[in-house]
Amino acid sequence: MRKPFLLLSCLSCAVVSLSLSSQLAAITFQTRLENIQWTIEGDQFECRLGQAITDFGAGEFVRRAGEQARFRLRVGEHWLGTGSATLLAAAAPWQPGRGDINLGRVSIGDGEVPFNSSQLQAARLLTGLLDGRSPLIRHHTRQGGEVLEVRLLPARFAKAYSKYLTCTAALLPVNFEQIKQAQIGFPGGGAELDAAAQNRLKTIVQFIQADPSVNRVTLDGHADNSGDRLTNRELSRRRGLAVMAYLQSNGVPEEQITLRFHGERYPLVPNSSARNRAKNRRVTLHLERRPVPVAANPAAPAVAAATPDASS
Repeated sequence: MRKPFLLLSCLSCAVVSLSLSSQLAAITFQTRLENIQWTIEGDQFECRLGQAITDFGAGEFVRRAGEQARFRLRVGEHWLGTGSATLLAAAAPWQPGRGDINLGRVSIGDGEVPFNSSQLQAARLLTGLLDGRSPLIRHHTRQGGEVLEVRLLPARFAKAYSKYLTCTAALLPVNFEQIKQAQIGFPGGGAELDAAAQNRLKTIVQFIQADPSVNRVTLDGHADNSGDRLTNRELSRRRGLAVMAYLQSNGVPEEQITLRFHGERYPLVPNSSARNRAKNRRVTLHLERRPVPVAANPAAPAVAAATPDASS
């Protein structure tokens, strides 16, 4: 295991950080200033903006489709102990008079990615980087319990961030977890798709077209208890057929769709009010991912190669 370097008070090497109360030096990981590079990679499902940390791993901002960014560490060697660490938007050593901004605690665990920040913490770190601040995690070592700091430097960040924003602008509006179980409503009581239902289905179709591994759609039609059983069953069938027709007209093959209809048998909420009955008039859409042979899927999306940005 390689030893981390200690922080020295210069811009291009590590610095010894002394606690005023204990006078103990913190073990600090960061990359030498002249070696700083930001990498940008991604596709329409996820974008990543990262900086390698010498002898430690990397820090990166990850934004998935349908979500805001989170900050995380990727570790090569497990220096961090488990427990609760402090996340800071730290002032740069060459900016005297500026205090660090404490962004709260993060829970450190085991594994290649020991923590993920909240979306708010990540947003404040990105703002801090644009202002010359450093994301900094302060914790303790796994062995011995010494104070340990992991720092990213803001050098060359602005141009890399601009490229990252270009990547995020091309993200899909949702991710798989957000749409794998969707409700298509029929609040008006009929079997025609209203504007809200069509907009929801448009987003779902966009994702299916982008991800060929999503190749099974199950539709379950439902009704409230307003009519008799046979009428409700037929109405739930017609609602399922309306959703199926929309999917087929937008390129989803019929053989990938399974249609079932249940009448009023499975209410989402009790049919105790007009509002609740409106919620029960629906089609539940369930997406599944099934492996696709490589030869049959030459256009499967792949993460773009990392693009280093070492320019200012």
